[in-house]
Amino acid sequence: MSMAMDSEDIVKIENGKSPTELSVITVNCQDKLGLACDLCRIILDFGLLITKGDLSTDGRWCFVVFWVVPRSSSTFVQWTNLKNRLISVCPTYPIPFIDLVDPVKSKVYLLKLFSLDRKGLLHDVTRVLRNLDLSIHRVKVSTTPDGRVIDLFFITDGMELLHTRKRQDDTCEMLHATMGDSFISCEIQLAEDFQQWCSSLPACVIEELFSPELPNIKDCSQGSNTELEKLKSPSITIDNKLSSSHTLLQIHCLDQRGLFYDILRTMKDCNIRIAHGRFSLQKRRFAGDFFIVKGDGKKIVDPEKLNALRSQLRQEMLHSLRVMFVNRGPDNELLVANPAELCGEGRPLVFYDVTRALKVLGICIFSAEIGRHTESGREWEVYRFLLDENTNFTLFNARTKDYTVDIISRTLMGW
Repeated sequence: MSMAMDSEDIVKIENGKSPTELSVITVNCQDKLGLACDLCRIILDFGLLITKGDLSTDGRWCFVVFWVVPRSSSTFVQWTNLKNRLISVCPTYPIPFIDLVDPVKSKVYLLKLFSLDRKGLLHDVTRVLRNLDLSIHRVKVSTTPDGRVIDLFFITDGMELLHTRKRQDDTCEMLHATMGDSFISCEIQLAEDFQQWCSSLPACVIEELFSPELPNIKDCSQGSNTELEKLKSPSITIDNKLSSSHTLLQIHCLDQRGLFYDILRTMKDCNIRIAHGRFSLQKRRFAGDFFIVKGDGKKIVDPEKLNALRSQLRQEMLHSLRVMFVNRGPDNELLVANPAELCGEGRPLVFYDVTRALKVLGICIFSAEIGRHTESGREWEVYRFLLDENTNFTLFNARTKDYTVDIISRTLMGW
């Protein structure tokens, strides 16, 4: 097979005949460790669900097929932008077997948005940015006593055009059209010395939020008792006898949004390559068979590494996202945390989903920020929302807090 390919041949997208029909994404390019994870993250970032996948590689060349569908009827998918983003993470020149090729880091821009406050405003802005293929990496939102809102979004542009005046004007005009009379002004400039940080968290909050212990699943699932038992005990089987050169990993469990991404992220961070893999979703159940090797192409024979992989996968299936309330005197703060990849990338659309859930619940956001926190050598992406008490919930008692956590957890998990 020739190593030289036109970019049009690297990624092909066959759209379904209608928005509800499956579309097929095919990637045929040189391989790199974690490529499937990078592709999956981008696909999720465009609001698509992966219902079936087929992956194969010889360590130098890979062939990946994903069957996808918009996760809701209102999802707006920019297919051309999606294709360009997928191509951008594919290696374009011969690489040694064990080399990792990092994509070019996009420039970070600061979007300053000034507006009047109203219910659901933050989610509406987030939706516009997502539709424009602008990724949010950090946000600082605050409300002044006179009802004005100052939003600071640190963003990157999937189209790499935000340095142009036209792209900036188009972004501000789209925000103005969506926000209506609430809009005051909009400014976009290159961010200087961007860093993802998070305000310090109390020790007691850190201990609870990042605890390795598993949550009580019944509080955040709509499933039947039988489904809950299966979710509490996902089947993860590792077999080293079937193949002389590969380790077989079989996973069967209830599906949840981003599950395949969590599996790929775990393997990528554990320096594991999928030589051949296939999975599918049927009736909310995930079933996958993966023939895996170490990053250097050798079989995984160390029992401790295999047990660590099984334990980490189980943890990601049951506790990949953390949601909790914290009392700050008379105020209430909502915290959401999810593990970031070792390369620094975070889970797609978490901020979008949380703000959507709060909008549906009628809960106003007084301030919000996104940052990073490192605990026990692991980096987490942390979302902090200080909530306005002037909502449908006149008093945040234990019952309403549990209900809110339940709704947000279901939204994030796709339940």
